[in-house]
Amino acid sequence: MAAKDEPVVIKKYANRRLYNTGTSTYVTLEDLAEMVKKGEEFTVQDAKTGDDITHPVLTQIIFELENKEGQNMLPIPFLRQLIAFYGDQMQMIVPSFLEQSMVAFSKEQERFREQMKSAIGKTPMDMMKMATPMKALEEQTRRNVEMFQNAMRMFTPFPPAGNTNAAPDAQEPEAPGKADDLQELKEQIAAMQKKLDKMS
Repeated sequence: MAAKDEPVVIKKYANRRLYNTGTSTYVTLEDLAEMVKKGEEFTVQDAKTGDDITHPVLTQIIFELENKEGQNMLPIPFLRQLIAFYGDQMQMIVPSFLEQSMVAFSKEQERFREQMKSAIGKTPMDMMKMATPMKALEEQTRRNVEMFQNAMRMFTPFPPAGNTNAAPDAQEPEAPGKADDLQELKEQIAAMQKKLDKMS
């Protein structure tokens, strides 16, 4: 049994069965999804090696939910953008950005729920008030994009291309063979900045 403040350990066996060591019962991915919704902390371990496989199991839960009719939450443009970040130099920033965005949204979700409930079943004029939570969500998204842009600037120690403010002799000469890499990085960040400008 796990200690009171420790996550429950779920063991995954070679036959793909999942065993909840806290309740001493076999569980399914749907059961784990319910545990997540209830805020119950757990980790998933490979029963043979003891390796932590929580990440792939949670990803599998999302995959299963996304394949259920009417359950889709991840729009295709978002999925395309997410895939494009894999292997990109900005990949290290994306997890933190997504995590902070979801934390901010979670803090606001109860207010959104109450506003949506209060608008249901009222007159068409009252229904127009439903736009209020959506505006708040749009504002939160805008702030998140700004946060991402600021994070990008932290990883851009050199001035943008075309900046001639610095004196030529004040810049250190580029090491041989690194000029192309530096230019490529500048172009990638410029392209990313254009994408973020469109999002905001």
